[in-house]
Amino acid sequence: MPEDHRWLTLHLEAPLIAFGGVRIDHIGITRDFPALSMMTGLLANALGYRRTDWKKHQELQERLVFAARRDRENPAGLLTDTQNARLEKNDRGWTTWGEFEKRGGGDGTYKAPHRRLRDYHTDAHVVVVLRLRGGPAPDLDTLAEALAKPARPLFIGRKPCLPAGPLLREEPFVHAATAHDALRKIAGAKARAFWPLGEGPETGSKVDRIVDLPDIRNWRTGLHGGARKVVEGRVVPEGLAA
Repeated sequence: MPEDHRWLTLHLEAPLIAFGGVRIDHIGITRDFPALSMMTGLLANALGYRRTDWKKHQELQERLVFAARRDRENPAGLLTDTQNARLEKNDRGWTTWGEFEKRGGGDGTYKAPHRRLRDYHTDAHVVVVLRLRGGPAPDLDTLAEALAKPARPLFIGRKPCLPAGPLLREEPFVHAATAHDALRKIAGAKARAFWPLGEGPETGSKVDRIVDLPDIRNWRTGLHGGARKVVEGRVVPEGLAA
């Protein structure tokens, strides 16, 4: 019998949520499920890591195992925000670590407006179960404490995506052999989900496809760091008919 693991359950629920995918030029898409790099950043923000702590980010990402289930879908689909801004050299931006972000470059770089498109899920609720492979601190209890009392304000994917409530709810821990089994232990309805290859079924009626997901970040350079295989399918919580 596979060994049972301890999983921490997060509820990502907000008016706007962004699970960013591969960005091309000024178009910022959003995927249906959170990326490994996004979850790493969310946890690191709660722990108080700074962007320069790339080794801590990298270790956390390499240890992180998680799966996600979409408990609420908006039939209206995605919201696309069209952003146009004229940014001057002396303009400063708010950051989540309590310091202003300044701009660089010569005067000639600020003559044209800055335009971009950003997609968001609206009124979404995504359940995430996660655990950490063995390694240095933090452990799962430390993560839970940080998410309950984060070092900085948390956001789900992008800074406008503020959670509608606490990410942790009553009884946030479950025990299960795989990520898929952990999702089944969380009350809810049949829903679309994804889990890492090897952390649930890979064939059968509940599996839609296996994909190479480019969601790994090189935290030292801040660039794309590779892909991993994940399974997309459906999860039926325990107690519901298949």
